Amino acid sequence: MSTTSEFSVQNKDPKVLSAIAHWAPRFVANGVPMTDFQEVTANLDHWDNWCSAWSARASIHEALGREALTQGFGYSAGQHLTRAAVCYHFGKFLFVNDLAQMRQAHMKAVECRNLALPHLKPVGERVAIPYQGRFLYGNLRKPQGVERPPVVVMCMGLDSAKEEMDDYENRFLVRGLATLAFDGPGQGEGEYDFALCPEYEQPVKAVVDFLETRHDIDINRVGIWGVSLGGHFAPRAACFEKRLKACVALSGAYQRSGNFDGRPIINVEAFRIRSKSANLDEAGQVALRMSLKGIAQNITCPIYIVAGDKDRLTPVEQAHQLAAEVSGPCVLSVIEGGNHVVNNLWYRYRDQTADWMAVQLKA
Repeated sequence: MSTTSEFSVQNKDPKVLSAIAHWAPRFVANGVPMTDFQEVTANLDHWDNWCSAWSARASIHEALGREALTQGFGYSAGQHLTRAAVCYHFGKFLFVNDLAQMRQAHMKAVECRNLALPHLKPVGERVAIPYQGRFLYGNLRKPQGVERPPVVVMCMGLDSAKEEMDDYENRFLVRGLATLAFDGPGQGEGEYDFALCPEYEQPVKAVVDFLETRHDIDINRVGIWGVSLGGHFAPRAACFEKRLKACVALSGAYQRSGNFDGRPIINVEAFRIRSKSANLDEAGQVALRMSLKGIAQNITCPIYIVAGDKDRLTPVEQAHQLAAEVSGPCVLSVIEGGNHVVNNLWYRYRDQTADWMAVQLKA
């Protein structure tokens, strides 16, 4: 006879089961309380309810944040609202089966993080970066007590967004580095006006051009950092944008395949939607443009490449291929037992890459 828990598992949507099996380390490492992950997923049987369930949990953190604001407890409010933003973000995460519901959760994530920014330590500033007649949006934070600090431009993945970056930002900030986490074309707030851009040097050029207009940042000390798909985009930008002085690439592909066989269906559909492709054939053509073949040798700045040998999305061989072709100094860290972005063993690379970047940019 099956137990109640066994019965529940047997009746869960395979998409929910996959999310539970693979996403817990990322959610928790990036700010979702473990209890929230356990409780929300335990009560979820159908993927269609994913976004609403996470939004309901996020609203609890949002209410705590707004209450703290009314009581004058700004720092506490910033922490509550940042947790709310992360939970709303993970509600919309890959939830492309209901775009209206997804966008509603997304806008709540942006709203909560924006409310949090002035109460963080150090504070954050929402910035608008001119791009192709419109804007890309980012969160700029500067370390306290540092005049004209170096800055790390942070590139998002397929469905990560700037609202998820608090933990990564703080590791740079405490080391004297400013951070600019931005949503590129097809990413975060950029997904509504733009398709994913394989030629990612274009939006990065716009970001660095924007930084040149700032008098509180040292434009001669700009690094770039990218996670997952951003781990491909960051070195792609470094091939062309020579104002970048150092690059960190986390679990990025050397060459994307135009064939989506074997990849999780929700990831595939998200890629199709984010690339604004009518079908998988069109999406495959976009994916094929995501390649460092023939240009990786143009990376002359120092680069730190992180890969997990148990990564089911980006085979570890791709990290070896990139490392073999770059022209500048290279650190290749292949972490045994690491999953995609090595979120299950985050302590093996997050501080290490932040230390390395601080050295490269002379923080």
